[in-house]
Amino acid sequence: MAEAALYRSEIAGFPRREGKVRDVYDLGDGTLAIIATDRISAFDHVMPNGIPGKGRILTALSRFWFDWLQVPHHLLGTDLAALPAAFQRDEFVGRTMHVRKTTVVPIECVARGYLVGSGWNEYQKTGLVCGLPLPTGLREASQLPAPIFTPATKEEDGKHDVNISFEQMAKLVGDDVSRELRDRTLAVYAAASAHTESRGIILADTKLEWGRLPSGELILIDEVLTPDSSRFWPRDTYRPGSSPPSFDKQFVRNWLETTTWDKASPPPALPPHIVEATAAKYREVLDRLTEVLP
Repeated sequence: MAEAALYRSEIAGFPRREGKVRDVYDLGDGTLAIIATDRISAFDHVMPNGIPGKGRILTALSRFWFDWLQVPHHLLGTDLAALPAAFQRDEFVGRTMHVRKTTVVPIECVARGYLVGSGWNEYQKTGLVCGLPLPTGLREASQLPAPIFTPATKEEDGKHDVNISFEQMAKLVGDDVSRELRDRTLAVYAAASAHTESRGIILADTKLEWGRLPSGELILIDEVLTPDSSRFWPRDTYRPGSSPPSFDKQFVRNWLETTTWDKASPPPALPPHIVEATAAKYREVLDRLTEVLP
């Protein structure tokens, strides 16, 4: 029998916050339980049906990267036995992270190695990305001369994050914090992209989140380097000049563009073939990135 999608979790007795994909529970002891559901969003809307197994893939990839990167992070473990009894259910296995609670830095820290997405849109209008001048004549998906740090605001209630300059970020969180997060974000991108390249995958860009512990230490939080937070492209089909095929929700976006949906009203349900194709791409990137090579 095919796995059913877990669209929403409901656990009584713990304060709950729902994001586009994750349900976050405050355990009251300085830690959180984060359950990655199978919800999927596109164009800032959560689709009415999910992608079976997606939450487990996101959790497995995040767990891999937290261990592989060897940078301070919030993950304590994924064993349900360490959580209250209410969380010890079969449907939560493999999709639940027990993490340290932090004060979240209200900035999306984005590293870009290629010109695509909102960066490409901004470059076409101004020749800049987040206030950074780039060479003239770049095409969509061009590799940048060097990776760049392009922060964005963290918007709530499903609103789209807004790109800002480094100077605007510094006004929000301070010069020292901004420099530290810029340098650490670019270091994570450099290390991760070297690994993905070794597996025939381009890491075009990635979005990281950071939080502050009571001690003052800044650590990596949330998910990390998943298809929901990053653009992964197959190296063998990469060609600058258009947005390459990617290991993410591309099938969902492409299908929605063929419908009459206006991107303002509730979105339509995803048909089975789009659900299956999207699940396959998520699974492929997990397998390729985490495979133990001889």
